[in-house]
Amino acid sequence: MSRVRLRELAARADGPEWIVGRMATGRFVALPESGKRALDLLGEGLDSEEAARRLLAETGQDLDVADFVDALVGLGFVAELDGRPVPEPGPPKPTLARLRPRHVRFTLSPVLPVLVGLLIGAALLARPDVALGYRTLLWSGHGSLVVAFGAAAGWALLFLHECAHLVTARATGVPARMRLGTRLQFLVMQTDISGIELAPRRHRLTAYLAGIATNLSVAAAAALAAGTLHGTPHRLLAALTVLALLPLPFQLMVFMRTDVYFVLQDLLRCRDLYGDGRAYARHAARRLLGRAGTDPSRALPAHERRAVRVYAVVLVTGTALCLAFLATVTLPADITLLARAADALNRPDASPAERLDATAVALALGGVHVLWARTWWRGRRARQGGRAGRGK
Repeated sequence: MSRVRLRELAARADGPEWIVGRMATGRFVALPESGKRALDLLGEGLDSEEAARRLLAETGQDLDVADFVDALVGLGFVAELDGRPVPEPGPPKPTLARLRPRHVRFTLSPVLPVLVGLLIGAALLARPDVALGYRTLLWSGHGSLVVAFGAAAGWALLFLHECAHLVTARATGVPARMRLGTRLQFLVMQTDISGIELAPRRHRLTAYLAGIATNLSVAAAAALAAGTLHGTPHRLLAALTVLALLPLPFQLMVFMRTDVYFVLQDLLRCRDLYGDGRAYARHAARRLLGRAGTDPSRALPAHERRAVRVYAVVLVTGTALCLAFLATVTLPADITLLARAADALNRPDASPAERLDATAVALALGGVHVLWARTWWRGRRARQGGRAGRGK
């Protein structure tokens, strides 16, 4: 017999289930109606035996409330168990911790998407003289200026993209934090908005699409401004337009849990499209090898099962193509560049300019690969420790 005091929990109905959890920690769980009722009874002060008897009388279901309480403790939902405080490690510090929901509540206004749509529409109607091709990026005859502008603008746009996810999630009460992450061979910046599942659907979709909307808004504003200018300012703004649009095709690669993936998962009403898709793909592979076991998708609702099986095909195909590109293009190119750099640094007759160029190549390429490996390893340890969040 256990009596608990629950922490502050949020809940929303989701079809026949309830999503219950804590936005502060990003931990949540899907409960059937009986589980939600058991949670409410425990919250009213009933002990586990009393709650089980009440639940049996009301629903006819004999739920093991004692085990249910143990699960709640593991999720961090219990503040006190039989009068004793339940310790809980503090949640990770959010990015921009001083930013409060009230400061950014405007991002959830239904007016904002209309304004973004008007801005994009104005750019399409104005048809400014901006060519969406690689030549637009070569706005200067000085390669160093092109590279420096591309790097500065690219990182600034990436930061704005992730900040858009962060502020819209923060407006719903989700702490959110930005960090580096990996998607297959790609090093990315991502925003952990775990807990957004507890927000209304419109707010969830706003948070998922905020980054794409930001890129489109910057591209539209830069294109409109470029249409009114000439010379170098025009070329710079045209290049900024292309740089803002460049990341958007990546978002369509849903097998890497991009922004569009989370929109798709939400619209399909799937709990974990990526995780369930991986599980089904592994099952299909074992079946091809003659080691078939229980199909994990059979435990899912019919609509979710169909979505997971289709997504598994997309997941396997997309991952295979990405890894094939890595093996046949990216790695050979990087290895060649690093080999040339090593050769230049080892040649006694290499000029200072050649040595400087080789050093820059070695530091840039080597630094990126080391950073990817370090980020991947930290992410792997976090997943093993159960700390993986919903990264955008």
